[in-house]
Amino acid sequence: MDTRSRATSPNSMETHLVDIHEALQEEEEEEEEEGITRVEDKAKKGLNKPIRVRDTKRTHKNFSRQVSLETGFSVFNRESKAKDERRVLPRSGRSFGGFDSAIRMGVEARKGDNFSIFKTKSTLSKQNSLMPARKEKETESHQRIDGSTGRLDDDSVNTSVPAGRYFAALRGPELDQVKDTEDILLPKDEKWPFLLRFPINCFGICLGLSSQAVLWSALSTSPATKFLHVTPFINLALWLLALAVLVSVSVTYILKCIFYFEAVKREYFHPVRVNFFFAPWVVCMFLALSAPPILAPPGSPLHPAIWCVFMGPYFFLELKIYGQWLSGGKRRLCKVVNPSTHLSVVGNFVGAILASKVGWQEVAKFLWAIGFAHYLVVFVTLYQRLPTTETLPKELHPVYSMFIAAPSAASIAWETIYGEFDGLSRTCFFIALFLYISLVVRIKFFTGFRFSVAWWSYTFPMTTVSVATIKYAQHVPCTISKGLALSLSLMSSTMVAVLLVSTLLHAFVWQTLFPNDLAIAITQRRLVKEKKPFKRAYDIRRWTKQVLTKNNTVNKNFNGENKMEH
Repeated sequence: MDTRSRATSPNSMETHLVDIHEALQEEEEEEEEEGITRVEDKAKKGLNKPIRVRDTKRTHKNFSRQVSLETGFSVFNRESKAKDERRVLPRSGRSFGGFDSAIRMGVEARKGDNFSIFKTKSTLSKQNSLMPARKEKETESHQRIDGSTGRLDDDSVNTSVPAGRYFAALRGPELDQVKDTEDILLPKDEKWPFLLRFPINCFGICLGLSSQAVLWSALSTSPATKFLHVTPFINLALWLLALAVLVSVSVTYILKCIFYFEAVKREYFHPVRVNFFFAPWVVCMFLALSAPPILAPPGSPLHPAIWCVFMGPYFFLELKIYGQWLSGGKRRLCKVVNPSTHLSVVGNFVGAILASKVGWQEVAKFLWAIGFAHYLVVFVTLYQRLPTTETLPKELHPVYSMFIAAPSAASIAWETIYGEFDGLSRTCFFIALFLYISLVVRIKFFTGFRFSVAWWSYTFPMTTVSVATIKYAQHVPCTISKGLALSLSLMSSTMVAVLLVSTLLHAFVWQTLFPNDLAIAITQRRLVKEKKPFKRAYDIRRWTKQVLTKNNTVNKNFNGENKMEH
């Protein structure tokens, strides 16, 4: 009788139930299956029924298996009820938006706070100080982006985003469109402030216009194109237009740096846009080289201070960028390289040309050597496409026109430094010419994409190779070279004219030139986790096996005690 009471007592069964709950608490996972019935009442009824000694082993085993499965699913449903309500995130951007998430953050939003996460820290801290102290502490307590809740922290937003994250979350010719599987930090259903929509890619407009000023200056002064009788007033008009656009874009972007510095940091970490930080200084050097005769008489050297003012910031910036390429890390060259990386290289050749114009020949040779060495590295890396390099999307094909910018600029720089179009200069020119032809025959690379201000940067390589062709026709005068120079110059000018008209239409007629800049509003990591049903099913089976193993051990001990007593 003692043996029976000990075998069938509820306390022994409760011991197994406690073990099951401990196993379930070790790993908590989400469960999506619904409609599973509970059998707790049946289990309670089974506890009250008398059990015979010869049937104890079978009844105990069936009961433990039933409890392990049913109780496991019931625990899953109870623990995941709250999580299932917040798994699906609306793709409006409001699920992550700064202080706008009043439900999640417990902070009552005010008008304009949606975009405060990208404002400068001083402005942001001033806005936070106006909130109640208790609510401010609650806001500061949530200091990370949680994948399951979608909470937002300003510190996590303002930290650097890995380069691979941009390739994974964005698409488009300039990595400026968010993929359908991604959400953003700012609302998509409302228009953002103008400064927040103003990208650094706008300096591409200045690149296209200033390079055209260089082209028409060469057409009006080169002996190879003297038969065209090009008036220098075209150069003057383009120069003034490029200067006006440069001042407007620069002032606007300086205002963006003042009011939305965190958004500027996001653009600096962008693998494509970081190269446009070199563009303003290249444009300034282009304007110095193409200065009209009224301002700079032909043959007179430029003042060395011009080179120091324009090339100095460029040189310090490339020390920072090239140091990241060399030292490795998450932003090493094989991780961030793309065709627009040539913008960070071509400025060395333009600076070499300007140094030669001011009379610093050794400095010009120094810059040419730096530019040529890094051009070879970038060229080989882009051609080789290392396995560690992020895969470029198909929509990024138009930026392949950047391939022809560096060799053509290197050819012009070498001719300017040494005064002759010798073997090395012609080698660089022929490389650029071959790459230009290889892109022209693949015209589909440049079709099927929406208009963007970044398209202006594609005119700069076309103009550079046109100037190199004029230099080649000047040293190798023949019908073919002159015809080639004329045709390439016509193609380049036509492209600039088409883009200028399109820009004016989008800016003043359709008012679609500056849409919401979604590229700067991506999250540090993808917040919506992928479902793993197989893993959860495996865990359920594993928990069941654990319970059965414990029950088998108890049964063996129980049988051993019975034998000893008998």
